Amino acid sequence: MATLYTQQSKNIGKTWFLMSLFFIVVIAIGFVFSQYYGNPAILYFFVIFSIVMNITSYWYSDKITLALNRAKQIKREDNTELWNIVENLSITGGLPMPRLAIIDDPAPNAFATGRDKGHAVVAVTTGLLQVLNRSELEGVIAHELSHIGNRDILLSTVVVVLVGFISIIADMFLRSMFWGGRRNNEGKGGGLIVILGIILSILAPIFATLIQLAISRKREFLADASGALLTRFPDGLANALLKISQYSRPMTHANTATAHLFIVNPFGGSGLRAKMKSLFSTHPPVEKRVQALLGK
Repeated sequence: MATLYTQQSKNIGKTWFLMSLFFIVVIAIGFVFSQYYGNPAILYFFVIFSIVMNITSYWYSDKITLALNRAKQIKREDNTELWNIVENLSITGGLPMPRLAIIDDPAPNAFATGRDKGHAVVAVTTGLLQVLNRSELEGVIAHELSHIGNRDILLSTVVVVLVGFISIIADMFLRSMFWGGRRNNEGKGGGLIVILGIILSILAPIFATLIQLAISRKREFLADASGALLTRFPDGLANALLKISQYSRPMTHANTATAHLFIVNPFGGSGLRAKMKSLFSTHPPVEKRVQALLGK
């Protein structure tokens, strides 16, 4: 059975792989840019850019994530009950007390972010605090603490920055095709460089999104199991997931870059259309997660 620390080493390995892959993809796009415009300086810029973004994604991605979701950090006196729940579960799980943040949003949801368990943040929405009772809230917090213990937060938070920038860089190339500029497309290799650039620019964001999807679905099931072990009350998390999923309206500032971080898809939705979208969602269906928790 999964434990709080089952996937630590595997997630660290995945993180290094993802950062290395980002480095290679960005340099490949930079090479195509430099050949297309006949300017080697462009390649040097992309090499430096990829190094800077890898460093940024590791050290500052938690701050970027909190800012994107407009989450504000709180102190104990701001919400004593929430603070005590997180503190007690952190002690039980053998984890340092993470920082806490609240998002002013009626949609019930939560996420954890940070580069390691010593620099972690758990964020919850005001809607979550309003609709859940104590045992359900404990289930959600235990789920998020499990992400911290499993080192999911490093991998998932790095994805926020790297996937977003791969998409931006690819888009820059496609737009430059229409803007024009100095081109080095003389000779037989010129057309090949252009075709390669277009293919690379189209596939880069798609490939990055597939990485995001693969990471998220597996980690949610593990965090559910680990969270249930932490509270010894799987019904609390199961009931919380059902309540959260019943809220059909999306979060006010939901965005695709950070959607995979949340405990439930922040874009909401229900009915047939939502079920069709679930195939490409960063989250497994709530029904399957509840069945796994309750052993059905």
